[in-house]
Amino acid sequence: MALRTLASKKTLSLALGGARPLAAAARGVTTVALPDLSYDFGALEPAISGEIMRLHHQKHHATYVANYNKALEQLDAAIAKGDASAVVQLQGAIKFNGGGHVNHSIFWKNLKPISEGGGELAHGKLGWSIDEDFGSFEALVKKMNAEGAALQGSGWVWLALDKEAKKLSVETTANQDPLVTKGASLVPLLGIDVWEHAYYLQYKNVRPDYLNNIWKVMNWKYAGEVYDNVLA
Repeated sequence: MALRTLASKKTLSLALGGARPLAAAARGVTTVALPDLSYDFGALEPAISGEIMRLHHQKHHATYVANYNKALEQLDAAIAKGDASAVVQLQGAIKFNGGGHVNHSIFWKNLKPISEGGGELAHGKLGWSIDEDFGSFEALVKKMNAEGAALQGSGWVWLALDKEAKKLSVETTANQDPLVTKGASLVPLLGIDVWEHAYYLQYKNVRPDYLNNIWKVMNWKYAGEVYDNVLA
């Protein structure tokens, strides 16, 4: 399945299925769409089960997309009315659901079936930077696994590139906060979802086992391409 465009320009009439104010019609609302996966749901087994992938993509990510679009439409209406209280109230829903969409869109690209190169170690400039900034690939994995396992509640653990300092770091974010909330110069290379919906059906409450196995299907080629493009 080809990855389709994440954002599409839609008018309020199409988004809401009905009439819309003229001002909103002129502006329009930029909504987002659930991206297709480039692999089948079961292609990451045994590291991640097909059932988890189906539910994660079709239910959880789809819900973030729907709720984000709904919040954007409500925001547009609130701005048109000059309702400052409603604008402020909607920020939480936009951050949570928009962050969920951003994070998961990266997450799907971070994964790749073993038969297609998933799990193959990073090469080139990214590989060299991992050795320089962490000492070794094994040290990086150990650090990300430790921070992911220690993260209380739900959230994400990231391999980040600071595009200004040109250094790698491991970062964590709570809930669905995207990496940009930790710093505008941080670019996500890899993100691991440590919400229970990402692993519970298969690994129960043993998050460390999930973290150990996900590296078997990590798409280092994608991470390397992002790294090279940012520093080009």
